[in-house]
Amino acid sequence: MALSWNEIKTRATLFSKEWQDESREDAEAKSFWDAFFNVFGITRRRIASFEEPVKKSDGKGGFIDMLWRGQLLVEHKSRGKSLDRAFDQALEYFPGLKERDLPKFILVSDFSKFRLYNLETDEQVEFSLKELYQNVKLFGFIAGYQTQVIKSQDPINIKAAERMGKLHDALKAVGYDGHHLEVYLVRLLFCLFAEDTTIFEKRLFQDYIETKTNADGSDLAHHLNSLFYVLNQAPEKRLTNLDESIAAFPYVNGNLFAEALPPAQFDSKMREVLLDLCSLDWSIISPAIFGSLFQSIMDADARRNLGAHYTSEENILKLIKPLFLDALWAEFEKLKSNKNRLLEFHKKLRTLTFFDPACGCGNFLVITYRELRLLELAVLRAGSASGQQVLDIQTLINVDVDQFYGLEIEEFPAQIAQVALWLTDHQMNMKVSEEFGAYFARIPLKATPHIVCGNALQIDWVDVLPAEMCRFILGNPPFLGKSNQSAAQKVDMQLVCGAIKNAGLLDFVSAWYVKAARYMDLGRSDALVAKSGGVNRDEGVAPTIKAAFVSTNSITQGEQVGVLWSWMLAQGVKIHFAHRTFSWSNEARGKAAVHCVIIGFGLQDVADKTIYEYDDIKGEPHAVKAGNINPYLVDAPDLIIQKSRRPICAVPEMTYGSMPNDGGYLLFSDVEKNELLRLEPNAEKWIKQFVMGDELINKWGIQLNAVMVKL
Repeated sequence: MALSWNEIKTRATLFSKEWQDESREDAEAKSFWDAFFNVFGITRRRIASFEEPVKKSDGKGGFIDMLWRGQLLVEHKSRGKSLDRAFDQALEYFPGLKERDLPKFILVSDFSKFRLYNLETDEQVEFSLKELYQNVKLFGFIAGYQTQVIKSQDPINIKAAERMGKLHDALKAVGYDGHHLEVYLVRLLFCLFAEDTTIFEKRLFQDYIETKTNADGSDLAHHLNSLFYVLNQAPEKRLTNLDESIAAFPYVNGNLFAEALPPAQFDSKMREVLLDLCSLDWSIISPAIFGSLFQSIMDADARRNLGAHYTSEENILKLIKPLFLDALWAEFEKLKSNKNRLLEFHKKLRTLTFFDPACGCGNFLVITYRELRLLELAVLRAGSASGQQVLDIQTLINVDVDQFYGLEIEEFPAQIAQVALWLTDHQMNMKVSEEFGAYFARIPLKATPHIVCGNALQIDWVDVLPAEMCRFILGNPPFLGKSNQSAAQKVDMQLVCGAIKNAGLLDFVSAWYVKAARYMDLGRSDALVAKSGGVNRDEGVAPTIKAAFVSTNSITQGEQVGVLWSWMLAQGVKIHFAHRTFSWSNEARGKAAVHCVIIGFGLQDVADKTIYEYDDIKGEPHAVKAGNINPYLVDAPDLIIQKSRRPICAVPEMTYGSMPNDGGYLLFSDVEKNELLRLEPNAEKWIKQFVMGDELINKWGIQLNAVMVKL
């Protein structure tokens, strides 16, 4: 268990007093660093070694004073010696280290001074021995408190997914495939995060692999299966004579390690890949981002454009802020100085439930949970400032992962979503620990996210979350136009939307709007029954469910509006906020080009409605207050233009518009155009540039040409 920051500062003060007069490098340096690590509650010999032999940049052999592989290199000098020279000497060792063993930090000292170099940020900090207690948070990576916010476009997420992809391919190549492979990789993912975020002791998982398994990988699968079994056993149920290297792992619970898996098989290269994964700092990898990347490694085609359809944090915030987050923060700001109202607000946060009926790897749920925990942290901070005693922080944390519900059609991403929420929970617990100086963790896992694997258009949503218990529906359902839907998807559309006239024209995402509206109505009915013992719903209890979906903008354009929104408005749906068309961005190197809208709605009307307008669809929006938001996402009455085959005035009838319905024979590439003109130069006046939807939207830069024929 990690020490609290308060305990670490106390130990640092005692350490400084004990070593204030020491000056002899050869005699006492090793004892000095053993005691230094003990300040942070870490046994040095578990993670770092003295006098590590290595070949220097000049080809000669040398010895590193102390090395914590992949994290920290220490070079120690006698009191008064040059710290600049110590740093230069440390760099000379780098050519002799494996890439995964290269340190992220260099620490040099002469007993009286410390200088810490962060090689990833190119920053350095120097302070005296007696100032150590003031600078202990620089060593959060030792103590296990290296909390990180989710970063956009962080390349380490891509690197981690690519390395995991190599392990996936290697296991699949030997015949370990399907469900067993998916669960196996999810368990390894948890262990990798756990090692760098204080769930496990530092390097516990990596050392177990390096010291207990053969270099050829022949017994690695056996040891991993034993480890998975132990992680699912409470301490009192474990064998009393377990080797200390495996007995040191904590009880995890949460059913993550409950299923018995057949043993896999590794070789030396596969073992090296796993050790390379261990060398990454998983504390800075975002569960939200990595979830989608992790899913994509299972598909070789998707991996070529790794993360192409990952939903960025910025886009998720565009949805959750107007749906609920802005209102909660505004409420908090109004009452934060009132102790009693603040307490009631804190209790309210625990009652909120969030349901994503197309959750994928849980991106929306993870970001929502993180933001709710940050708000709760602000509540605790305000309570502390107003005199509220923080004696046992664990009793004050109310928000938990069991407030989150999801539906996902594929098993693997559903598993990732659950684990991602647990990992985010632990990251936020570390943030709370850092804030209040008291270590707080939820291990073994007790609360469980409610992620159900199933078809959201076939499952009754009340079986996942009773409608009267739901507060917010959110997510990013699949984008598929009518012509891109599979036969099975068309069956699902018929199941949900079959009673709606001309439903065959609708995009796939429309089915989620329809199910959400019905679910809201059920929630309103159930809430009335619960509140008044069976009164008629017209006697009026306001429905509580609000929803928001990311959607293709086509459901707010053309003939789909008349089909979908005529039905939605008839159910009493009101649009509360909307982001008009913007370009969907993500964390990928090759980005998906999709034009989207976000629509927030409910069965209740609201006084404050907002339209987010985009002057540049790739830029930032500006908010415009609206009296009413109609299905075309403009401030106007709910007037819908119905489909009509007859023009409103005397013009020639248009059947297909500019549809290229010639079988492609009149469409030429540049090469074909040039060949035609070589053979028939007089044809040039008939050839015009032709731009189709894909070229226009995606800007592929493919110039097509068409022979324009006058009929």
